Amino acid sequence: MQSRQHLNDGGSVRSKLIKMAVFTTLAALLSASIAMLLLDLRTFQRYWVDDLTTQADIMASVTAPALAFNDASTAGQQLAVLRARPQILAGAVYANTGARFATYTKAGLEQSLPPRAQPAGYRIDNGELEVWHNVVENGELVGTVFLRSRYGLVERLLNYGAILGGVMLGALVIAALVASRLQAAITRPLEAVTNVARQVMQQRDFTLRVPGNNSGEIGVLVEAFNDMLAEIGRRAEALQAANRTLEHEMDVRQKAEGALIVADRRKDEFLATLAHELRNPLAPIRTGLDILRIRSGDAQATQRATDIMERQLRQMVRLVDDLLDVSRINTGKFAIKMGRVELKAVVNDALEVVRSYIELHGHELAIDLPDRPVFLHGDATRLAQILSNLLNNAAKYTNRGGKVTLGARVEDKTLVLEVSDTGIGLAPEMLDSVFEMFVQVDSTLERTNAGLGVGLSLARKLVELHGGTIAASSEGLGRGSRFTVRLPIVVDPEPLSKPTPAAFISTETYRILLADDNVDFVNSIGALLTAMGHSVVITHNGPDALAAAARFCPDYAFLDIGLPQMSGYDLARGIRKLSCGPMTVLIAVTGWGQEKDRQLAFEAGFDHHMVKPVRFEQIEEILGNRSIIKKLRT
Repeated sequence: MQSRQHLNDGGSVRSKLIKMAVFTTLAALLSASIAMLLLDLRTFQRYWVDDLTTQADIMASVTAPALAFNDASTAGQQLAVLRARPQILAGAVYANTGARFATYTKAGLEQSLPPRAQPAGYRIDNGELEVWHNVVENGELVGTVFLRSRYGLVERLLNYGAILGGVMLGALVIAALVASRLQAAITRPLEAVTNVARQVMQQRDFTLRVPGNNSGEIGVLVEAFNDMLAEIGRRAEALQAANRTLEHEMDVRQKAEGALIVADRRKDEFLATLAHELRNPLAPIRTGLDILRIRSGDAQATQRATDIMERQLRQMVRLVDDLLDVSRINTGKFAIKMGRVELKAVVNDALEVVRSYIELHGHELAIDLPDRPVFLHGDATRLAQILSNLLNNAAKYTNRGGKVTLGARVEDKTLVLEVSDTGIGLAPEMLDSVFEMFVQVDSTLERTNAGLGVGLSLARKLVELHGGTIAASSEGLGRGSRFTVRLPIVVDPEPLSKPTPAAFISTETYRILLADDNVDFVNSIGALLTAMGHSVVITHNGPDALAAAARFCPDYAFLDIGLPQMSGYDLARGIRKLSCGPMTVLIAVTGWGQEKDRQLAFEAGFDHHMVKPVRFEQIEEILGNRSIIKKLRT
């Protein structure tokens, strides 16, 4: 069927080419024939008019004497000579008066002759030619000669048409034969192009090419077709590559959209949990304040209320610190202070944070550490934070009266820390996602202290910052879980310098300026410092603080950044311009803890940057380093 269609297509091209040649030749022949026919008719007419006019002139010459002598018989005899011209049908001679003088009519024909003479000239009518010619003798009109003859235009047309028809027919036959021989030079390349085009459509193979080395326009056509196939092939490959890329991008986008949906759901859960976790410490703190107000004289109740509020405040600070740490790590603004630290010191710091929480839940705590000292290269505070987060997590997801174990061992220059529990365990699908932000292993309402879902994520980020790894494992739900941390150790540590005792507090007294619009906070800090023997001036806005500094010349100035009427940055610059300003230790106290906030504080002239809430121990530490600051400035 395809071969037949192919042949039909090829025959159609051949027949069209032959028809084009035949009809072109026919049009040319018709144009030439019409032009020749019109020229011949004009020549034929001129010939007959001239011939009959000549014959009339001869008759005028021979009949002039007869007209002069009024001899009609002689004139009639002279007209009879016209018998020799069979085309002439009739003739007549008219006198100068216009009356008919003599006539001639071809035998066997009835011819009506004009009764009177007409002006000289000729007229063609009904296939007959009539000529009128004046007879002039000695310059005088003596009469008129009239001749009528056949005008064989139709016969002429028929004869000429037959000749032209024969010529045209022969020319068309020759043109058809020549076209049928020449069309192969055109149709063969076209057939090849058609075959290749059909194969490309069927097989989608753009490597096919039309063979042959044709010249002229056909060669240009074949070459252009082959170039087009090459270009289509390149574009098809590019399109396929683009489609593959698009499919990959769509797959990635779908996964990203799914991740966004999960992240959005986790964000909503996180916000709800955050509100819950922040409300939990507030209730005991409020109750403790009520106890202090109502039973202020009861020392035991006051101490118990103070312990409760301090514990709950530490919990709130821990939540906020975790969130800030995660934010700093994610934005690349988190920095750790690397140094050589001993494992047992890190464990002690972590236990100091979580021991009360573990005891509160009635858990058994088991610790198994290497006998010899193990040194790490890292940030002691952050390493303790890793352990405290893991221990806190183990205590949180273990039912009351469970067991929490902290173990450590050294394997080939690597410290392996394991925190295990007998708690609710982990499902297999949660082993990887448990370290993601805001993921809750158990978010049921019955578990009221499920946390924010950031502790394990923060622990993993801190471990990675120390060049280590962390992994979770569990034998299943209800069968506990284990978190394994691997950190590189320092093989040959240098001796550690003896740290300054934590309880050391300078016995010197200082002039201290406190500037904060939070009246309760600044008054309570001022009261503690005054009780230690320091001279304290308290202000609540920028201008008052600057005036107090000029008058008071403080050794230390604790300045809030968000002061009314003048920011803490401008206040610090103003104090530095005072005569005693260069010797004043400036401490920024603010709720903003980003790295850029610390940089702005240092650029404004601050020596320290503290993030609220501020522990009194931090203030004591700064006061104890007065001598160090003096040495740095000198």
